[in-house]
Amino acid sequence: MRIPDQPIQLQFRSVRRRFKGRYRRAVGPIEVTALLNVMILVGMFLFLASRFVVQPGIRIHLPVAEFQDGIPYGARVLTLAHGGLIFFNDERLELPQLAAAFSSVEDSAPLLIEADETTPYSTLVEVYSLAVKAGIREVLLATRPPSVEP
Repeated sequence: MRIPDQPIQLQFRSVRRRFKGRYRRAVGPIEVTALLNVMILVGMFLFLASRFVVQPGIRIHLPVAEFQDGIPYGARVLTLAHGGLIFFNDERLELPQLAAAFSSVEDSAPLLIEADETTPYSTLVEVYSLAVKAGIREVLLATRPPSVEP
């Protein structure tokens, strides 16, 4: 269907303009927006995966035990380290202060004792008796599993 008044080139231009797509295809080698999105995602991943604050702590060598028992969620942790250091609720305490710390906690969560291998047995018994006097019904000892031979 040819219109005689217009040359053929003008007829095709009008068809091209009429059926032109809404969006242009990206011509460049890499879309800048996509590159920025990838860079931001990689930066966020590196930021969230890195450790910025080193947690202070004490090295404890737990005794090895063949049996393994689960620890209930929300257990209070008491750490008896080498040299007589005692930590309860992330606070350093002395043995006489421990009874007051046990009685100040209202919930009936079990007590988990992480004692170093070199901790004297008398200290463990004394801590256990303080916990029982404070009304703690369940006292657990933390151990580590034996090493697995390949």
